Amino acid sequence: MVTKNLSKQFLEQFGQQEDGHVSAPGRVNLIGEFTDYNNGFVLPAALNFRTHVLFKKREDSQFVVRSLNYPGESDIFDVSNDIIKGDSQWGNYIRAICFVLKRAGHQLSGLDVLIDSNVPQGAGLSSSAALEVSVAGAINQAFSLGISKQDLALLGQQAENDFMYCQCGIMDQLISAKGEKNSALLIDCDNLETKSVSVPEHLSLMIIDSNFKRKLVDSEYNQRRTDCEQAAIKMGVTTLRQATFEVLTEHKAQLTDNEYKRAHHVITENQRVLEATEALVNNDMESLKVLMEASHNSLRDDFEVTVPATDGLVEICKKALEGRGAVRMTGGGFGGAIVCLCEEQDVEVVKNAVEKHYPEQHNLIASIYVCQPSEGYKG
Repeated sequence: MVTKNLSKQFLEQFGQQEDGHVSAPGRVNLIGEFTDYNNGFVLPAALNFRTHVLFKKREDSQFVVRSLNYPGESDIFDVSNDIIKGDSQWGNYIRAICFVLKRAGHQLSGLDVLIDSNVPQGAGLSSSAALEVSVAGAINQAFSLGISKQDLALLGQQAENDFMYCQCGIMDQLISAKGEKNSALLIDCDNLETKSVSVPEHLSLMIIDSNFKRKLVDSEYNQRRTDCEQAAIKMGVTTLRQATFEVLTEHKAQLTDNEYKRAHHVITENQRVLEATEALVNNDMESLKVLMEASHNSLRDDFEVTVPATDGLVEICKKALEGRGAVRMTGGGFGGAIVCLCEEQDVEVVKNAVEKHYPEQHNLIASIYVCQPSEGYKG
């Protein structure tokens, strides 16, 4: 439920009460990195950080968008015209959603929109997906478009791919739309089937943001996707989901070094996701620890998306936990965050170790979040 304070803010910003409100969460991926756009398996959880959108229909065709996260800024555009990028980076995500909705044949008119979010930005927790899903949900509700949660997620992905030109998979938007409280979600990105996987209550979900400044991320990210697509073509499969380790070995001579390494990561990571799901179901922390460590090593060596800062954070946490928890890099890499699953009594142990050793080793201060798996889109 939106707080009275947000309703008050809407009234102050637009001079009227809102017609409605929706919200969608950020996410953390427990395991299954870069498998989604290869139609593989992922195991993310929605988080208790949310993006709220309040809205009211207008008499004209103007979208007037304001964000409490960017005071004094606004984005205004006319949905009756062709929708193109504007000067506001965050505003372009709203434009992107309107672009794909119009392209799909939906009739839009004007809307006043107020956004407020506590999803950490730049930490790899999918603040963009939370924004896309919540804005798509607000427009869906405002104009009674009848769009399902799954289709809200697909619209968000299309907005990212076709308007923002980041070739992400479906994971971020789908978990934001369909996440479940106290659970992760096993997603089959080939057919979008989902399975709820309870996270044991005794485990704490820690996310530690390296605060390492990313550089050239989009070009590197898109190159990894190209490597995967080229590897699939050379192996004669539609996507790497259909590839096996045996097929990869047979075709090694035809692949470049990078294509082989990227494919090796995806094929082995898919198997790790399925095994990690079983480990969570069985409360088998030892197996989960081994699988998450193998995932991180593969991201470091085969996919080459870790940096010394995230590698260092993983090592600090592993050393502090003395084998008791499971830890790895999470998200798009080149910086960003790590995820650590540990017993509640070990949270302070990890915090103390990170606060002591990370600055002295990497000259950076990490941001530490203790989270709960939470529900997805609410409208």
